[in-house]
Amino acid sequence: MNMPNKVRISSDIELKDRLVAINRVTKVTKGGRNMTFSALVVVGNEDGVVGWGLGKAGEVTAAIAKGVESAKKNLIRVPVLKGTVPHEQTATFSGAEVFIKPASQGTGVVAGGAMRAVLESVGITDVLAKAKGSSNPHNLVKATIKALSEMRDARTVAQNRGISMEKVFRG
Repeated sequence: MNMPNKVRISSDIELKDRLVAINRVTKVTKGGRNMTFSALVVVGNEDGVVGWGLGKAGEVTAAIAKGVESAKKNLIRVPVLKGTVPHEQTATFSGAEVFIKPASQGTGVVAGGAMRAVLESVGITDVLAKAKGSSNPHNLVKATIKALSEMRDARTVAQNRGISMEKVFRG
């Protein structure tokens, strides 16, 4: 996954964390059953920055804390235009495929659980999204972040091509 829009964490970014999924793992050994927990966490500042992390520990709270620390290490910046995404985008990760489409003002976030957590953490308020294939929350979160990382706004496109903004829209 090539992500050119990585964000370096600084102390002035206020990140909010959201728990997407929690899994209890039981390992049976000669001495009995050992229970551990894994937590899938999404963090974002609701202003275009989002990241995900996975934490594993013997207690739920410790697993969530580790997930948040892990999520802070792989943040990306996403272009958000008037509360929605700049254009349609599809992405796949493993068996999960996601489709994200801009929506008009007042539509809200029309997306399933794992995708909703990522989109709301970015700060997107109006979007249409559909998950196809696998419903595994781990793969859905990764596919959604991959789709968001591939988004480009008109200013970025104009800069990359070395043309004016008007030429981007009018051809």
